[in-house]
Amino acid sequence: MRIIRNIGALCLVLLTFQSWGQHTKYTRIFHEYYDEKPIHFGFLFGFASSNYFMQADKTILGTIDSVRSPRNFGFQIGGLVNYAFDKHWELKSGINIALYEREIQFKSEANNPLWRESTWLEVPVLLKLRSLRRKNHRMYVMGGFKLGVEANVKKKSTALSANTADLSLEYGFGLEQYFQFFKFTPEIRFSHGLLNLYVPPSVSGPYSKLNGIRSHTVSLVINFE
Repeated sequence: MRIIRNIGALCLVLLTFQSWGQHTKYTRIFHEYYDEKPIHFGFLFGFASSNYFMQADKTILGTIDSVRSPRNFGFQIGGLVNYAFDKHWELKSGINIALYEREIQFKSEANNPLWRESTWLEVPVLLKLRSLRRKNHRMYVMGGFKLGVEANVKKKSTALSANTADLSLEYGFGLEQYFQFFKFTPEIRFSHGLLNLYVPPSVSGPYSKLNGIRSHTVSLVINFE
């Protein structure tokens, strides 16, 4: 009788595991050994919202509302390279081409805003901190710097004067999602210019009353590796 009870208990345990297995969804793990290779290449494209942060003497301009820089649409495309130090830390870089249109509006000249539409070559250097991989996805945060060089500017009478090189503090977060043939990585980046891009104009006017402008950009970047 004791043997029969033991066999019955074993059969009950096996049936329980079988029933549990039938109700557990199987998830296929893509690129399971992806992180064993330290270097990975890919490409990206992104959409940006960009404007200027401005510095001015309030006693000259009257009020802070006398000048504003509305956000305008931008676009980014480029290549990327990632170097993984271990399963958590990774260095991210590459070369991007970005199109930005930034604008400055003055109340005194509401119908004649100053703007700068230009093409930039950008080299970000970002350090990523990644979470543990959960099946086919994981989260990460990142931070670092971005060097930008202005390559082309549309020349018009309303174009504002500005320096053609910039260094930005950049940070953000994203999600790594593994698929069968590639890794899809959407991320949000925030970029704050550290250099004063202001160049005094040759003609006196509202713009000549500023003493500093710095770039600011928020981007949605889509990476493929």
